[in-house]
Amino acid sequence: MREPELGDPQMKVSAGGAVPAEGGWSPRLALLVAATFFMEFLDGTVLTTAIPSIAADFSVPAADVNITMTAYLMTVAMGIPLSSWLAERLGARRVFCLAIAIFTAASLLCALSQDLTMLTLSRILQGAGGAMMVPVGTLVVLRGTPKKDLLRATAFLVWPGLLAPVLAPLVGGALTTYLSWHWIFLVNLPLGLAAFLAALRLVPAVAGDGRRRLDWLGLALTTLGVGSLLVGLELMGGRDAGIAAAAGIVAGLLFLTAAVAWMRRSSTPLFNLSVFGARTFRATATGGFVYRLTISAVPFLLPLMFQAGFGWDPLRAGAMVSAVFIGNIGIKPATTPLIRRFGFKPVLVFASLASAATFALCALLDAGTPEALIIAVLVASGAFRSIGFSAYASVQYADVVPAQLPSANAVSATLVQLATAAGIAVGALLLRVFEASGLWPAAAGDPAAPYRAAFVAIAVLMLLSTVDSLALPRHAGAEVSRPGPAPAAERHRRRRA
Repeated sequence: MREPELGDPQMKVSAGGAVPAEGGWSPRLALLVAATFFMEFLDGTVLTTAIPSIAADFSVPAADVNITMTAYLMTVAMGIPLSSWLAERLGARRVFCLAIAIFTAASLLCALSQDLTMLTLSRILQGAGGAMMVPVGTLVVLRGTPKKDLLRATAFLVWPGLLAPVLAPLVGGALTTYLSWHWIFLVNLPLGLAAFLAALRLVPAVAGDGRRRLDWLGLALTTLGVGSLLVGLELMGGRDAGIAAAAGIVAGLLFLTAAVAWMRRSSTPLFNLSVFGARTFRATATGGFVYRLTISAVPFLLPLMFQAGFGWDPLRAGAMVSAVFIGNIGIKPATTPLIRRFGFKPVLVFASLASAATFALCALLDAGTPEALIIAVLVASGAFRSIGFSAYASVQYADVVPAQLPSANAVSATLVQLATAAGIAVGALLLRVFEASGLWPAAAGDPAAPYRAAFVAIAVLMLLSTVDSLALPRHAGAEVSRPGPAPAAERHRRRRA
């Protein structure tokens, strides 16, 4: 008998497996989950512009406030593996609602914080709520989504990750300037309450698997691995990177290798690693990881190049970076039709090549470049970024069966967090290397030279994603991109299976 697949009309993916569907996908539910994702992603970086104000209120050095951002992001990444098991054990609806409640309550505690210690602890609690919203929210949306609607469903989930990094400086700056840094957290209260009430109404109540055992060793090894990697990447992105950064990265890789070895032997593993048997999902950990890494380096490099390299003020630099946001939004209505028209493989190849081209163009910009031309390059970069993100977000689930979906969600969410951290760390490392070595030909007397070199380097790095996409099968994810009669090769594969 054929194993049920994601989107079978008769099946619905629950936290504990597949149960009869209650009727297709819900755009309102997808929009709700996307809104909670936006809160979680935004809070990851929104404090950047408020750091001086927080430091002044708490009478601490501004550099010390960075711990609040690091603690939040690390808690999110390290909490994802446990949240996956909680969703299977308790049910996705219950855990998703709990996540919103914890995130909202922690936001209130952040706003009420009287010192840096209380703010940091509150941010850790907020990160715990965010860790549950990421994979569990995706699981809720994908439950019962037919493959023909998977592109539309995942399109809702992509925009928070695209918009939040771009909007965070503007939102944080406006709230801090015209109100106070406390409002960065206070705005989450009405939003969180509305999301909680909507979740109670929109998310189907499906019982979890009370017999699901927790793989304690797998959880410990995975959490230690992710945490060590993030610490190493954080140190690598700082000015004092050295043995400690390398030790953190090596330790993280060793812990994760041990986790994989254990879970392949365990009868009740934390993650079902057979999901990597699907080439379309495996692309998330190969070309998709490289794509997200390089894309994540751009919002870090651009504002610095505009300010330190071109001599612009922060407001002008921030306004110019918002052109990426225009590209993200402008192309969004066309991403699904493009994927349906050409298929995943050509779209992924195009998105990576085009993104690499825009990075190379950024290396050619200088303070004398007409602003209209700079805006055009950044709008194009945002558009190609949006296309690639949408394609990867959809293709990774194209061949995932219901039993693998919770693991696929958790692994994907963890990789996204690691790729984002790695992108910032790699961007900072490239700047230090080119600043110290003077390898770029125009380095003498050109303060923007290290940034130009960094953009060329990430353009080359992006080509690794192109190579991986070229290796995908011709009809990869065809059931999602082109719903209808399967290609002959796919029908033959199914008959043999």
